[in-house]
Amino acid sequence: MGREKEKEKLSEKALNLLRSRLSDPNFIFRPLSDSPDSNYSKLKFIISTSVTEACNNSILLLGPRGSGKVAVLELVLSDLLQQYPEAISVIRLNGLLHSDDNCALKEIARQLCMEHQLLFSKVASFDDNSQFMIAMLRECGLAHKTIIFVLDEFDFFAQGKQRLLYSLLDAMQSVNSQAVVIGVSCRLDVDQLLEKRVRSRFSHRKLLFLSPSKEDTERFIEHILSLPMDSSLPHNYTAEFNGRLKKLLSDERFKELIDTYLSFNFTIGHLVRFLFQAVSYMDLSAGFLSLGNFKTALSSNQRQPKLECIRDCSVLELYMMVCMKRLEVKEQASYNFYSVMTEYKSIHDSFQTSDYYAANVCLRAFEHLLQCQLISFIDNKGHNQSVEFRPVKLLISSAELHQGLKSYQQCPAILLKLMDR
Repeated sequence: MGREKEKEKLSEKALNLLRSRLSDPNFIFRPLSDSPDSNYSKLKFIISTSVTEACNNSILLLGPRGSGKVAVLELVLSDLLQQYPEAISVIRLNGLLHSDDNCALKEIARQLCMEHQLLFSKVASFDDNSQFMIAMLRECGLAHKTIIFVLDEFDFFAQGKQRLLYSLLDAMQSVNSQAVVIGVSCRLDVDQLLEKRVRSRFSHRKLLFLSPSKEDTERFIEHILSLPMDSSLPHNYTAEFNGRLKKLLSDERFKELIDTYLSFNFTIGHLVRFLFQAVSYMDLSAGFLSLGNFKTALSSNQRQPKLECIRDCSVLELYMMVCMKRLEVKEQASYNFYSVMTEYKSIHDSFQTSDYYAANVCLRAFEHLLQCQLISFIDNKGHNQSVEFRPVKLLISSAELHQGLKSYQQCPAILLKLMDR
């Protein structure tokens, strides 16, 4: 009993270490910063150039939520603040909180006052704060200090009159300043929202954050889940843990499981949450990660409402969704009930299926798919039109539909065959 308790304590210590590393963005994204072609290296070069060469810069960080935009930015800023502790000042704004121009400029003034130990006036007007910002940019420029403006949820700042963006970018051009404006957004077309006067002052640098390659993902998982050899854990246990982990990572079943998960949730953020969940299922009595831990985490993640809805659909409704997916593959931009019926008839004629229903029955199935929110109207126009004439779109991905069909007990074989094409 004593040895078992000791082993469990050791396992719990390893588990806590893995959880703490999975909760540390700096540790998580560090391996993705090694390459000179990484977004980390590119962003660090742009900002450090502004610091060392006393110039202005602006850049957009674009990508879906969870792709690591803010984490990589914070990693870069942390490194540069250590490298140039007296030469950098960071001002942070968020479009969800500061999208109003007056509010945003007041927040810039407040942070500048706090940074330089000045008295902040809560009653200052927009013009007063604007003049103060220009004066501070000039003073910091003369002192060879770079001000970095981080505008998270940048698309919210690009709405309305965009007075803040214009004032900020215009001040950077008209005074002897050293500043960098970094916009962070999930919208890939955010630069198209900018007014002409703002766009002309914004340098069109963009860094796109995408899901990592398969090789990067494997390297990433090994980096996160391996125990450090210099920790307080016994050397023998750490070596065995890492050896078993390597064997697990090379297992084809594990690779297939990770591919299945990433087909639904393709960002680094999603992957980290999945790994945290899998680690939490580690059997403390065994003391090592197993394939079963990851299978359990995957099954709990796959409990998605849309997949549950597919399992409750009729065979006819499955046919209709497969028809819509086939229309999308054929690059048909929009389709309605009659387009789906034409595709449905072509499948029946080609394969002589026994599952063929009358148009009025199909229309009821079509309306049920709308109620289940598996499909929706493309826009709110055409309220006066009949349901069958209004264009619709499918609200589930190919992977989700395929997974739903595979888990459907009485799914016709022809549907799986059609989805595999």
